[in-house]
Amino acid sequence: MARYKVGDYKLRVGRSRTGRGVFACEDIPRDVCIDEYVGRVVKEEELANDRLKYLFSVSKKKMIDGNIPENRARFINHSCRPNCRAEGPNGRVFIMTKRKIKAGEEITYHYGKEYFDLILRKLGCKCVKCLEEKAAQRKSGAKRASATKRANAPKRANGAKRANGTKRTSGTKRASSTKRAGGTVTGSAKRAKRTGQSGHARV
Repeated sequence: MARYKVGDYKLRVGRSRTGRGVFACEDIPRDVCIDEYVGRVVKEEELANDRLKYLFSVSKKKMIDGNIPENRARFINHSCRPNCRAEGPNGRVFIMTKRKIKAGEEITYHYGKEYFDLILRKLGCKCVKCLEEKAAQRKSGAKRASATKRANAPKRANGAKRANGTKRTSGTKRASSTKRAGGTVTGSAKRAKRTGQSGHARV
């Protein structure tokens, strides 16, 4: 049982992403016991009570309700990428570290497949791992949408260029015609002026 002796590590209860959580106040080494999940034994007829929110199965025939003031471990939240695990012999539950935990880091453990499938999967898990995966999926979806938009954009752009090119060519032709017409008028006017001047000289 020496392995399951709760060490004198400083922990605190504070606000977390999903309500209250437990946080490390100092660096904690790997594979040490940091807390015990304690509670009163629940009778079989009480299990149908929906108000019991901190139930923990400690054996096949024993369930405890951790909603008691001295049970700080009841505030430890679930994570799909936990830094701790719940284990223990003789109908008891101890919280063991899976890796080194840094000061300020939230303490988490996996609540188990049954609880995850029945409760968390329906509600939507809000642990860091699941939120990161959802963010990555949204980012990937946005990239695919942007790539599809870019793939379709060149067809419209080429059509627009051809249309604009036709207009510019037609405009250029009209501009050239105007210039030539203007040049003819100007030339005629000059010739008329010169003729008038010459005629006046002859008079």
